[in-house]
Amino acid sequence: MSMPRGSALSQSLIDTAHALADAARAETLAHFRNPGLDAANKAAAGFDPVTEGDRAAEAAMRAILAERRPGDGVFGEEYGITRGSSGLTWVLDPIDGTRGFLSGTPTWGVLIAACEGTRPVYGIIDQPFIGERFEGGLGVARYRGPQGEAPLRSRQGVALKDAILFSTFPEIGTAQEAARFREVSARARLTRFGMDCYAYGLLALGHVDLVIEAGLQRYDIAGPIAVIEAAGGIVTDWQGGPADEGGRILAAGSPELHAEALALLSGTAAEGAA
Repeated sequence: MSMPRGSALSQSLIDTAHALADAARAETLAHFRNPGLDAANKAAAGFDPVTEGDRAAEAAMRAILAERRPGDGVFGEEYGITRGSSGLTWVLDPIDGTRGFLSGTPTWGVLIAACEGTRPVYGIIDQPFIGERFEGGLGVARYRGPQGEAPLRSRQGVALKDAILFSTFPEIGTAQEAARFREVSARARLTRFGMDCYAYGLLALGHVDLVIEAGLQRYDIAGPIAVIEAAGGIVTDWQGGPADEGGRILAAGSPELHAEALALLSGTAAEGAA
């Protein structure tokens, strides 16, 4: 299935995605900064929290899809895979950044992607508490927030030495992956941590230049891929290949900056290069 820009099908998908985001906003805000909020731990080792807000938001989105687009597949973080027949799959992360959600920080978000096969063709990054929505794909690259509406345009013409770099965790990935990350970080102008999916939205809006992560799942990155690519940026794995299935992620505002960071992450940078 291929969806031409501006087609009735494209508009239907966009409208559906916004309905999903609106429903997830209501469910997540009902739990956010609630003194009684608690979390279960999904991880056998370490801490991978899930809250009632995660489950309620995904259930609400799935109910809308079951009504509006029953032939589509769904892949959500909390309730897994529902096979479809249309060739289109919705990839949902009801709360990306549950640790931030638990901590009361407004940097978590709802991630939604419409995918043909594994390829995201349209995505939303939504921050319910601030009321910000980043959307991209199917001819759209748009931001809506408290200060109004603006086009999404990633920052161009920035060299690594002038770049702002974000990652969620300072202890990124394995020891080898962390060493590669530090090579990039040492050359960047500024490195910041802990923003979860919000950093990808800021990259699409032109305030952040690089986001580098490791160990991501498909639902962590499908929405951001669509948004960033629509804004003029690029998202790949650390070898320059597709990032649709998650793993090690390099998102950059421009192809030139992406190439500069990729050479360091992949280990192909010329020896002694600054």
